[in-house]
Amino acid sequence: MRGSGARLLWLLVLSLAWLGPAWGDSEGLEGKDDDGEVVAEEEEEDEDDDVISDELVEEDSVLVLHEHNFARALSEFSLLLVEFYAPWCGHCQRLAPEFAQAAARLRNGSEAVRLGKVDATAQTALSNEFGIHAYPTLKLFRDGNRTHPLAYSGRMDAEGIVRWMQRRAGPSATLLQDTDTAAAFINAQDIVVVGFFKVGQGPGRGWARAFYEAAGEVVDVAFGVTKADELFEAYGLSVDTVCLFKKVSRAGEGVGGSMGLNAAELTRLLRVHSLELVMEFSNETSSRIFGANIPHHMLLFLNKTVEEQLALRDDFRKAASNFRGKVLFVVVDVDGYGATVLSFFGMTPADAPTLRFIKMENNRKYQMAEDAFTATAVRDFVQAVLDGKVKPHLLSQTPPEDWDTRPVKVLVGKTFEQVAFDETKNVFVKFYAPWCSHCKEMAAAWEELGERYKDHEDIVIAEMDATANELENLTIRGYPTLHYFPAGPGRKVGYKACVGHLGKGGWAWASLLIFLLFRDSR
Repeated sequence: MRGSGARLLWLLVLSLAWLGPAWGDSEGLEGKDDDGEVVAEEEEEDEDDDVISDELVEEDSVLVLHEHNFARALSEFSLLLVEFYAPWCGHCQRLAPEFAQAAARLRNGSEAVRLGKVDATAQTALSNEFGIHAYPTLKLFRDGNRTHPLAYSGRMDAEGIVRWMQRRAGPSATLLQDTDTAAAFINAQDIVVVGFFKVGQGPGRGWARAFYEAAGEVVDVAFGVTKADELFEAYGLSVDTVCLFKKVSRAGEGVGGSMGLNAAELTRLLRVHSLELVMEFSNETSSRIFGANIPHHMLLFLNKTVEEQLALRDDFRKAASNFRGKVLFVVVDVDGYGATVLSFFGMTPADAPTLRFIKMENNRKYQMAEDAFTATAVRDFVQAVLDGKVKPHLLSQTPPEDWDTRPVKVLVGKTFEQVAFDETKNVFVKFYAPWCSHCKEMAAAWEELGERYKDHEDIVIAEMDATANELENLTIRGYPTLHYFPAGPGRKVGYKACVGHLGKGGWAWASLLIFLLFRDSR
């Protein structure tokens, strides 16, 4: 029945596409008045006339773009950063004030640099043209070119957006002509990168091109460039080199030599070497920590108000030197900004001091059997995790007493396998996050589905809070995600659906449809 299953899954995709607009949020329906009557056709035509215009209209300094004025915006502004958003998206709503603030600052600084936004759920032609599949998605259009926009890679706050755009609008590196200007430039910043290029100094020549591309990405660091012989001599260089200078040590740290690096590798090296060996987790450093693209993090959770715990940082630092670029070592104050991440690790302030290792690609967490804080113990533990010798530490809630008597069974990490992999049951599980608006909209529909099948001995409708419970062989990346585990021997994960926004009315039908399709595709 594999072919039948594939056809049914295609039907699922088509059906969800149909259900979305048909069962949208009733509070947002257009074309009807309060009594449900159709609004006058003339008013709809007037609205269409407004949309067809290519006039450029602003909201809070942000251009409101659609398929009829998009080309005009590209022709009028040489640098146009466009946010493709969905009105219901929580991430988009949080970004909106930051995006508007950045737009106002950039608008006042240059007429050629602007920010715009597109409602990707309404402007489907633009959404399809630019391959928009997630919200918000930001793309930069340069010099009217709409075929090769650049994906935004900066921080999602006003300051990050402004810096990212300014670096692309003006010279990305300051020209240093002599030792005096170089010394002043280097001493004025906490971290400075200088490219020493005797040949091919321009942004399109030699491996200096990688340097200029990296300058466009690492916007939190000042970049300088020189070809002056006296500067090569002053800094003891004989070949083209990229040096990173830190205020703690102005000697200069070479991160690229004459053999050359591509832009991605140079960017990665600069981000790694611009970080301290051990980072303190704070509001100011969080974007640098998560933006460094270091695949693993080793965390020391401590209470900085306790003197004995502060002393643990010395051995932690000694262990860090062995793993630079592979593992980022971070100190987290449980009595300060670090308290915001404790729930993610299933911890409370009382658990400090303690250590955790996390793989950023899948959020797998690792914990010592018993915390040991010496440099040797930390070093050995990190190496053991990297070598695959340590099993992940999986979060699990305690199951409620009535978890299996409800129409919708409540699963936790400890009970998941015994239910989902019961060979006599067809199990349909919703993985949700308590804060997810889509999950809240879906809650009533899922309860209705549970009621519908509560008397079927071979069918289980269940749910699990995926933010508080973790599974070794199943990673949940979006909410809500539905997994179906069919009955039978050789149990394994069945079909999966990660569903988006269908509106309050659409969830009940969609949930039932997905379940029937999964069940019948066995």
